[in-house]
Amino acid sequence: MKRTVRTCIAIFTLALCVGLLQMGCGNVQKHGPQATPWSVQMTETLMKTCPNYGGLDLAETPRWSYVYGLVLKGMWQVWEKTGDQTILDYIDGYYNQMIEEDGTIKTYDITKYNIDNINSGKVLFALYETKRKPKYRIAMQTLREQMKDHPRTSVGGFWHKKRYPHQMWLDGIYMGSPFLAQYAVVFDEPALFDDVANQIIQMEKHSRNPETGLLYHGWDESREQRWSDPNTGCSPHFWGRALGWYSMALVDCLDYLPKTHKDYDEVVAITNRLFTALAEYQDPKTGLWYQVVDQGDREGNYLEASCSSMFVYSMAKAVRHGYVDKSFLKVAKKGYQGILDNLITVDEEGLVSLNRCCAVAGLGGNPYRDGSYEYYIGETIRSNDPKGTGPFILASVEMEQL
Repeated sequence: MKRTVRTCIAIFTLALCVGLLQMGCGNVQKHGPQATPWSVQMTETLMKTCPNYGGLDLAETPRWSYVYGLVLKGMWQVWEKTGDQTILDYIDGYYNQMIEEDGTIKTYDITKYNIDNINSGKVLFALYETKRKPKYRIAMQTLREQMKDHPRTSVGGFWHKKRYPHQMWLDGIYMGSPFLAQYAVVFDEPALFDDVANQIIQMEKHSRNPETGLLYHGWDESREQRWSDPNTGCSPHFWGRALGWYSMALVDCLDYLPKTHKDYDEVVAITNRLFTALAEYQDPKTGLWYQVVDQGDREGNYLEASCSSMFVYSMAKAVRHGYVDKSFLKVAKKGYQGILDNLITVDEEGLVSLNRCCAVAGLGGNPYRDGSYEYYIGETIRSNDPKGTGPFILASVEMEQL
């Protein structure tokens, strides 16, 4: 009898400890068959905390900006997986209010030739097929018109923005190329595939460092910018999120680039070269990547959430589609577990936070951003920045498919 009582007490104590641990420490919650998938948890968190969409961009009111397309693309994949109508309604709600009945896109100015503005058009392909609203088709065609006249370098690379002349940034490859690749398929414009591949190839050609295998954030063909190397035209450092943008662009463009295209094998080779380099700079302890990727032992550097999520997404997707060797899945799994163990917390209301996201970083402008190490580590760090939550959802969807 006494042994039975002691056994019951022990079982009760163990259960109580486990329960307290789960309630008190969100970052130890593990993804298992009985748990709500992290992609769903983050999607639900953002819909609850940003009901009017403005909060997705950490702004008061919504606007036409690349971050909405980034987050809503992830949510779209969650909707496809779950069939949850509230997610579809949330996505459609943003685009419905931002696009007038005649197809005019609110807050969008085509004359600025800002390649960032193309990114939010990616979700419109699937949304148009689902909702069949003519204004969505018109909006996609408007974004395509921008890219017809978008200024270019002498080698055909798109300027990042009209106000950043002669400059290609890694960011811009993600913003524009996957949209154009999908547009080529949907609207039967196969000549676009040459342009898409050229953007990727020229970016690697001019910004890849042969010693590390990593790509610099930006390339200034004119060498006029203070941040550009007088010999190479490259910015001075390897910024994590910029490399994340490029890595996502590679796998997303390969969704549409025909295997018979003359540059298909080269894009696949570029993907393998980049992932091989990134694997070398993965933090062996946590599985994460640093804000300045190759300088993890330097004072002030930190393990950053958005780039880590982007790399996990890209590698997991590339393995799933057979673009890269299966060995990269081990890198992706370690990175994803590192995100869950070190960067994710859940509060008492069940709301998820992705912590240690770099708020923003760029080159040039006013005040001037010089691309120095001190600049990158000095930018604001915050939780649930959309440049982190969007890739985290995308990464989670990929990992949940394994």
